[in-house]
Amino acid sequence: MAAPRPPPLGALGGVVGGSGGAAPAAGAPAGVSMRMFHGESFLGEMEVFPMKRDGEGGLPFPTNEIRVSHFSPASERCPPLAILQTIAPFSVRCKLQTKLTPPNPGLQRLYLTCFNEFKSAVVVVGDEELHLVAMPTKSGKVPCFWCCSARSGLYAASVGMLNLRCLAIVFDLDETLIVANTMKSFEDRIEMLSRRMDVEDDPIRIAGMSAEIKRYIEDKELLKEFIDMDTVTDNGKIVGTQKEEVQPMSGGQERVFRPVIRLPDRNAILTRINPENRDTSVFVKLRPAWEELRSYLTAKGRKRFEVYVCTMAERDYALEMWRLLDPEGNLISPQQLSERVNCVKSGSKKSLQNVFRDRRCHPKMAMVIDDRLNVWDDKDQHRVHVVPAYIPYYAPQAEMANAVPVLCVARNVACNVRGGFFREFDENLLRKVFELYYENGLLDLPYAPDVGDYLVCEDTSFVPGNKDQAPIPEGMRGTEVEKRLNGQSYRWEQREGQQMPSSIRSPDDEGMPIRGTGGVRNIQPNGGSLAITPSVYVTVLQEIGRLCDSKVEFRSTVSSVRSMLFSVEVLFNNEKIGIGVGKTRDEAQVQAAEKALQNLENSYLSSGAPVAGVPKKDSRKSPGRSVLGGPTCSISR
Repeated sequence: MAAPRPPPLGALGGVVGGSGGAAPAAGAPAGVSMRMFHGESFLGEMEVFPMKRDGEGGLPFPTNEIRVSHFSPASERCPPLAILQTIAPFSVRCKLQTKLTPPNPGLQRLYLTCFNEFKSAVVVVGDEELHLVAMPTKSGKVPCFWCCSARSGLYAASVGMLNLRCLAIVFDLDETLIVANTMKSFEDRIEMLSRRMDVEDDPIRIAGMSAEIKRYIEDKELLKEFIDMDTVTDNGKIVGTQKEEVQPMSGGQERVFRPVIRLPDRNAILTRINPENRDTSVFVKLRPAWEELRSYLTAKGRKRFEVYVCTMAERDYALEMWRLLDPEGNLISPQQLSERVNCVKSGSKKSLQNVFRDRRCHPKMAMVIDDRLNVWDDKDQHRVHVVPAYIPYYAPQAEMANAVPVLCVARNVACNVRGGFFREFDENLLRKVFELYYENGLLDLPYAPDVGDYLVCEDTSFVPGNKDQAPIPEGMRGTEVEKRLNGQSYRWEQREGQQMPSSIRSPDDEGMPIRGTGGVRNIQPNGGSLAITPSVYVTVLQEIGRLCDSKVEFRSTVSSVRSMLFSVEVLFNNEKIGIGVGKTRDEAQVQAAEKALQNLENSYLSSGAPVAGVPKKDSRKSPGRSVLGGPTCSISR
């Protein structure tokens, strides 16, 4: 709960000083007198004080006058200073107070409007907005402001997101959400695997390559039938195309209808990027559990995240792949597509600054889902949740081998990030902002949350038992997309920054050890027992919380400064149910999650009082309700 707001203008004590203004702190820099206007209306003389004692940086008003052009959008729950501290931390440039008492009625009305309606008065200076934030004062009842700077347009976009408790999420496409191939890319991959088989003498690896080739050939034949006949034969049933209207291709104005065949049982879609050119036909495999992730982002019609795409693919291809993933436009509306889909030249770094070039979001309010980390600008990498590359031809059972599917892990991560960000925003930043007065200084401003602070990076590396050759890339990506769709040949080479998954080939698809995040099973090819990586405890605990509609939180501290051990507590509906200690935060978190699961199990099976939010078996209670009055959830072991 936020602290009570300081009283507004007129509710504080008497006048201080001959001018009626708040008394400047001892040693404060001298003020500069400036005329203040709202549009063309003169509001009065203001005294402007630089925030730094030596006046370093000067004052932000180039013409030595303060001309307010408009008010910022009103906020429902967030005072302007909290919003500005989030999107432009410590950007207070100067302080302003009126020189005369009583103040000009127009100035008093502007101050009260800003103070009571959670607005700021905006002065536009080039590509920058100066926000005059109405501040309460301890020593006078005169209009006083802090002047904060922000990039033009960023404040207006952030108000809505913070009011709705909404963040941004940026998706990569190829090998993160989809794998796509043309006839030529299918043929090249089959040829490459065949050449490898010719020089391979290990029968296990040969069997693995043979199974992989078979899967490529099966999908290649479906794509060929689609190209030739506009139909496919799936399990003996002939499936025809549906004409789906899409936005005009780059530079075009006419309506475009693409032939599309959706095969939900195969989690696959066939489409034609240029309907007039059959050679641009593409076979697309969608990553399992995409529907679960998509549903979370817009559950119950409420947007939890604003969605963006950042890819190194060709633009028309990228737009079509996203349309297939979001056919109803629930995540990105058709009107927003052109600005929300960001295509980066292959070899260039991805950056959140470029994704939000329209200033619709601040990078610190955004997280990224990508299968590669080092394609992102260094300053954004702590905001990237790295998923294992999607490899449906090399290891089609890999996604189901995880205790929780890869995209469900991503959903849980996004949920935790959003919860942590807004918990810090509400409980720390908002509370402390409400306690600030005009007389406070820069050092009194609270810390502003950053998505990267709550993105727990799990180990995504997998070191195979021997140094087997990495599998080939399974689908088109980067410059290959444009070359394939334009009918050009593509030189196979591993491009700088590309990560390819490594593992040991096995004749059994389920015998593929797959690198991944959160609970990856390493299923031994010799038929041995399953070895589950420790991080599975974290993801399973998060999944239990989701099924029970209960909040799972991990709180970490340094338990011993001398030994630098980390301590992590697990809270289930605000009740502590586990604690772990380790040399790293991840180690402590895994230990805490394991103990929490044991405690949940004991609580669930015992006759004692259950943990808050976890239903206890009790035949005396009506079905469908827990002993705590909440909905029950079934947790299978």
